Amino acid sequence: MTTGSATPLGAAVGIAVGFAGAFGGFWAFLLVLVLAIVGVVVGAVIDGRINVGDYVSGLSNRSGQ
Repeated sequence: MTTGSATPLGAAVGIAVGFAGAFGGFWAFLLVLVLAIVGVVVGAVIDGRINVGDYVSGLSNRSGQ
């Protein structure tokens, strides 16, 4: 993204999807919370604050043992 941070946008998308998929109650709250966390992580990956390659290479090295 050229301006701002993708992390808040990712969180907003996660929250919007959570509200679209759930209609109230405790489980809806948990769904929105989980999707917001996923949105924040995706936004951080887009911003470059989280490097997925570090985690993927660590998993592939571990599976070869």
